Amino acid sequence: MNSGAQVLWLAVIALSAFVLAQPSHLSAQHATPSARPASGEVRALWVQRATITSPSSIRALVQSAKAAGFNTLLVQVRGRGDAYYQSKLEPRPAALSRQPLTFDPLETVLAEAHQAGLRVHAWVNANLVSDAEPSLLPEHLVYTHPEWLMVPRDLAADLWTVNPRSDEYLAALSRYARAHSDRIEGLYASPLQPASAQHTLKVIADIADRYAVDGIHLDYIRFPGSDYDYSPAAIAQFRRYVQPRLSDAERRHYDARAKTEPLFYTQMLPQRWQEFRQERLTDLVTRVRSAVKVRRPAAIVSAAVFPDANEAAVHRLQNWEGWLRDGLLDVVCPMAYTTDPALFRSQIANVRRLAGARPVWAGIGAFQLSSLEAVLNIRAARELGVQGVILFSYDNLVGSNTSGNYLSTVGHDAFDE
Repeated sequence: MNSGAQVLWLAVIALSAFVLAQPSHLSAQHATPSARPASGEVRALWVQRATITSPSSIRALVQSAKAAGFNTLLVQVRGRGDAYYQSKLEPRPAALSRQPLTFDPLETVLAEAHQAGLRVHAWVNANLVSDAEPSLLPEHLVYTHPEWLMVPRDLAADLWTVNPRSDEYLAALSRYARAHSDRIEGLYASPLQPASAQHTLKVIADIADRYAVDGIHLDYIRFPGSDYDYSPAAIAQFRRYVQPRLSDAERRHYDARAKTEPLFYTQMLPQRWQEFRQERLTDLVTRVRSAVKVRRPAAIVSAAVFPDANEAAVHRLQNWEGWLRDGLLDVVCPMAYTTDPALFRSQIANVRRLAGARPVWAGIGAFQLSSLEAVLNIRAARELGVQGVILFSYDNLVGSNTSGNYLSTVGHDAFDE
């Protein structure tokens, strides 16, 4: 080997050693260009309502998010049929009892975040209106309109003749939710009942009308399970829906059986019962989108969804694939809350495929991941072509990393690449 070749060879060795010695996030950046952050990438945090109960906690939220490189906050302003803003439609939560009545959490977040250059989406829990243990506020929906609450099939026969205004009715639903807390988050309002759906619509329209939000984010825009809603009012709605599609003989037969078997229509027409519930929920999403866009055309309408489209549609009556196809959502946010990197990648890839041209913001269950695992999920989502990422949740992550601040670590390794 001549002297020129020796110099070139030594230079190659030195360069290789330098690359291998770089931190892992730099190596990954150069090895996988598609994992680099894209221009305009949404870097969001889900922010639960407990964080916006004081001006100081809101300032800390905005400062932490801004310093870590996040640019969007999805702030929970309707948690359980309550209002973390000024509302004439729903009660002010007990969590704000120590604050003056003039304190408006949503308005404060908007002022602080917009001044810092962050976007704010109002996160609204649509159908979930109460924990299993009902609110103590007498003006809460569970007391003013208990007839709007979804009923599980297991309780349908027992509650069929019970007055919804009686203590027994609400107590039975509460006990059932507590006994099945592994799969049921609490008490749900039914989109199958027109008055109930109209109330939900009015709540969301009111927010869009009075607050300069950058978006409306729908959560719990689903049923707790396919075994809901078997309330008398919902069954009555289904009967009216399906009867024009029956022959006279079928209608007479079904009506006769339904006198002693209240659920007979749903048992004989399970596919139509499934479709009816999906359609009514889709109708609510349609009306929400229209109401938001009329009041605030630039606002983004998004929804947190189960990443498996079939599971969402069949078991939660949440046909988000159809919502995207019909242009009802501007963004879909799959809740890919898994600790398995391969499963995360598979879920996001499937959603990205089904979404087509519609943007996807990958929901990352950071509450159960280390900061490194969260960063790896962010990079994987980028490689799959998403337009943004959302970490669940700010409240779980602040100060949770014993080796340093979780948010700043994620920001340094994922956003500063």
